[in-house]
Amino acid sequence: MSRKNLLDGKKLLIVDDERDVLDSLEELLSVCQLTRAESFIEAKIKLENQHFDMAVLDIMGVDGFSLLDIAHKNGILSVMLTAHALTPENTIRSYKMGAAYFIPKEKITDISLYLNDVLVAVQEKQNYWNTWMEHVGQYYDHRFGPGWRAGQPNFWKALAKKDWKMASEIEI
Repeated sequence: MSRKNLLDGKKLLIVDDERDVLDSLEELLSVCQLTRAESFIEAKIKLENQHFDMAVLDIMGVDGFSLLDIAHKNGILSVMLTAHALTPENTIRSYKMGAAYFIPKEKITDISLYLNDVLVAVQEKQNYWNTWMEHVGQYYDHRFGPGWRAGQPNFWKALAKKDWKMASEIEI
């Protein structure tokens, strides 16, 4: 039995400086009402003047962390999607800044799954990152090697245990 696609009809802002990524997102998220932005200024204006159910933000090329801050201040649920800024440190930074998820661009084909997981978490009043370690942890193991958690072991332990309070309180 498949679950309902909670993305159906949702209004999403997709931000990336690479048109091919935006084109891919349009195909992968075709059930959504999508608005594109290819620059920081264009995305900033849209985040400040339009309603979105969610924003998908690249980091490099569009100053995604500043956009995350703007989205967060405007009550827009946001996920980070990145290739060049893919590091455990930026993952933690995204979590601490209020991102609902951190998605490697190499996993873009699964974006609908991740965004649906975030929306399920919203419905069930759970932490957005509830499924992150299950979906992305093994990818990080492969990408960064077995010691990738060494820089912030307490944060990663808290995330794996789903101890959201502890993860939020750990200094980076």
